[in-house]
Amino acid sequence: MPVPAPVPAPPFDLLDPHRLARELGLVEEIEQYLAGLPAPAPAPAPERSERPGHPAAPGKPARHGSVRQPWNHGHPLPGRSLLDRLVRRPARPVEISVAGHLELTSRYLAEAGWTQGALWDGAGRVCLLGAQTAVLAHGYGTAYTVRRARAQVMEVLHATGRPVPSPDVWNDRPGRRQAEVHALLDSARGRARSLGI
Repeated sequence: MPVPAPVPAPPFDLLDPHRLARELGLVEEIEQYLAGLPAPAPAPAPERSERPGHPAAPGKPARHGSVRQPWNHGHPLPGRSLLDRLVRRPARPVEISVAGHLELTSRYLAEAGWTQGALWDGAGRVCLLGAQTAVLAHGYGTAYTVRRARAQVMEVLHATGRPVPSPDVWNDRPGRRQAEVHALLDSARGRARSLGI
């Protein structure tokens, strides 16, 4: 059986992308392309938070700029343990507090968008209950956490003179705005934190 001839080494290192780009003339081509582009428009000034020391509202850039983060940023992703895989069961939910659930609900609403009269619409927007359901479905907290969070929302609604039979009736009132939903969730989160839940 004949021994194959050794393959000659390339004239440049394929593992060094910068050197490879220079050898292929791509650097000059990219530089010429960039030089021909119009100057970028100045970025709009970021909006400041309404309260000092308080982060900007969801969807608004922070005072010193920001990087878009997913709605569940800072929380671990639910994952199946070895035992979960062996007994073929779904991953256990990530434990979060009631305040954490309310925060994730607001963040999910900010990312997905808000709607009224349906849990979700064709564009993926969700109502208050739809956002809570989505947070639960993504593996954060339990149904008990959601019930306790809804109780905090109801407490805030009643304490502020808005007696309604459920947060969903309040969500679906004509004239309601998404900013009001976020403010309600923020108040309920503050109340839950003050209670240590």
